[in-house]
Amino acid sequence: MKIIIIGFVLFIEIVFAQQTPLQKSNYTELTSHSQLRQFIKGLDNKSDLIKTEVIAKSVEGRELFAVYFSKDVFGKDNSKIKVLIFAQQHGNEQSGKEGALLLIEGLLKPENRYLFDRIDFTLVPQMNPDGSEKNRRRNGNRMDLNRNHLILTEPETIGLHKLFNRYLFDVTMDVHEYSPYGDTWKTFGYRENNDEEVGSNTNINVSEDIRILSNKGYLPFINGYLNDRHISYFEYSPGGLTEKEYIRHSTFDINDGRQSFGIQNTFSFIQEGLNGEDDSLANIKNRAERQMAGMRGLLEFAYLHKDEIKNLVAKERDKLTNNELNNKVAIQLDHFPDGTKLEVPLLSYYSNKDTVITVNNYRPLVKAIFEVERPIGYLVPKTLKEVTDWAERHSLIYYDYKKTKGDRIEQYNITTIDSIDFEGDMTVNPVVEVKEISDNISGQDYIFIPTKQLRNNMIVIALEPKSELGLVTYKNYAHLLKKGENYPILRVVNHSNKLNLK
Repeated sequence: MKIIIIGFVLFIEIVFAQQTPLQKSNYTELTSHSQLRQFIKGLDNKSDLIKTEVIAKSVEGRELFAVYFSKDVFGKDNSKIKVLIFAQQHGNEQSGKEGALLLIEGLLKPENRYLFDRIDFTLVPQMNPDGSEKNRRRNGNRMDLNRNHLILTEPETIGLHKLFNRYLFDVTMDVHEYSPYGDTWKTFGYRENNDEEVGSNTNINVSEDIRILSNKGYLPFINGYLNDRHISYFEYSPGGLTEKEYIRHSTFDINDGRQSFGIQNTFSFIQEGLNGEDDSLANIKNRAERQMAGMRGLLEFAYLHKDEIKNLVAKERDKLTNNELNNKVAIQLDHFPDGTKLEVPLLSYYSNKDTVITVNNYRPLVKAIFEVERPIGYLVPKTLKEVTDWAERHSLIYYDYKKTKGDRIEQYNITTIDSIDFEGDMTVNPVVEVKEISDNISGQDYIFIPTKQLRNNMIVIALEPKSELGLVTYKNYAHLLKKGENYPILRVVNHSNKLNLK
């Protein structure tokens, strides 16, 4: 009996002591896609805790793997909280992938299995294998995947959103790297030096209660969690440190990995690790371990606050699917100051020591500068295949339109096309007039996309012509805006839901 027990213990140690490819190289070589595949499949064959699945193939034909952690059938136990983490949307941000593989290895250790009493966890360690193999930011189509979550033209982002749609995860995290080593920083004399930075949802159409729990619950937690492990942390705060520019807490656009899920009232975050100064291999051991610690911290918070997060997400998603929302949707927003100053920890190039500078031009508030009343849905001409295909890619609910009593159909006329400053870039800002269509329209010529579904706010933001975050801001859909012509997508409202342009 002793021999059997000793043998079993040795078997457990062998299974759970498997090194990642990066560890096997003694941190001298980044993990290739073929090594990643072999590592994941090898653990899948040995462990009863995980299973793997190919969720998509990249432009160049490489697999995107999802690794599912569950003590049961994944997603079957509704009492568990579902968490999704995905890494390396940018191929030259290698530490997210390496940290994700370290996380897999660590979670398979027996002492960490307790997490899965409450959590069903899915990890996509590498979103951009084509970019990774070339150590290049963009994918095989030269597309920035983290700017593709609204239009969903790339197989990698389409696969990720299909995965999300299947399980409707309560919590998500998008893992990246940031690089503060450019000449602008050197000229300034200081640079950022935080091991990890984390950002929450900033679009104000996302549930306020979810944003409060994120900012007052998770961000302080992960700050303490990382500091306890001697990992420096700061809230993700991009922008210029000179008074000519301003500091904000990331974009409010919904085309990235964090807010594309956040706009569906998901407890959603972005994590940014400090990049290597010389190349992607520089200091990779510490960078990967710190990224792994940040991901592990999210799992720990989800474990500790399972019911609070699950109940809040379910309640706020019900408001989307039942249209129990504020009737106004913000489609143009901006960053504003709140009277406070930001103390920013930096590394001085002069002294090579950590220091703190005070930023006066700090704009932590996001406010609406233009809102529309929420319609009950939109009519899209079936001839606009580029838009109907977009609806398909997002798995939106839609059907042939049948006018019901009280429906009123409105159409925009594009009187002129101006521009608006959106976070330092210029984008289109049409001047529109609205008119009611009194003629009967043929329902067979349109699909009807109701707003009463999980992507409620996303639909409005995407389809309104004045939205600075909408489809018309992308070249694929720019032709929808023509000066002096009618916007082809119609609004359907009822008598209590009049359009109010502000």
